[in-house]
Amino acid sequence: MSNLVPGFCVWLTGLSGSGKTTTARALAAALGDLGMVCELLDGDEIRRKMSPSLGYSKADREINVRRIGMLAHDVIARGRVAVCAVVSPFIAGREACRALIGPERFVEVFVDTPLAVCQQRDPKGLYARARRGEIANVSGLDTPYERPPAPQLVLATVAVTVDANVQRILAHLRTTRLLPPDGAIAGPPLR
Repeated sequence: MSNLVPGFCVWLTGLSGSGKTTTARALAAALGDLGMVCELLDGDEIRRKMSPSLGYSKADREINVRRIGMLAHDVIARGRVAVCAVVSPFIAGREACRALIGPERFVEVFVDTPLAVCQQRDPKGLYARARRGEIANVSGLDTPYERPPAPQLVLATVAVTVDANVQRILAHLRTTRLLPPDGAIAGPPLR
């Protein structure tokens, strides 16, 4: 009997500055502690490394999201966990990734942080640059962000800690049997 646990994807979506990447990093570490092999796919990093020529038009954003979906699919095919932190502002793009990965292996997590808080955090200076007119097509400002109509989880990041949100995700993964009930993986970790 194999110790291989079928792979799955946790797709964190939300505005820039919502806390997606912070949550994704903490989740990947927690899953690693349970013996899972995770690959963190950060939307900004993937764009910088694989798609530097893409802009921020709707079409270019969809290309980037679908590329990340394909990478996640490959991770899952190896029995690993893909933890994706991607603005992914359009429902159609997220649904295309869900269809590619398989709905039973795709956990959509909406990181629901108010725009005002995201603008206040502004870790990349994105909102400040948009206010100065230096950039356009910022999701939530001058282009839409389509909230997920039925995410598996909605996380608040203002009054809830990162650790508490990670525990909520882990509890969901146990409930949906993507993780064993006790959370521990039998046998040696995947390589």
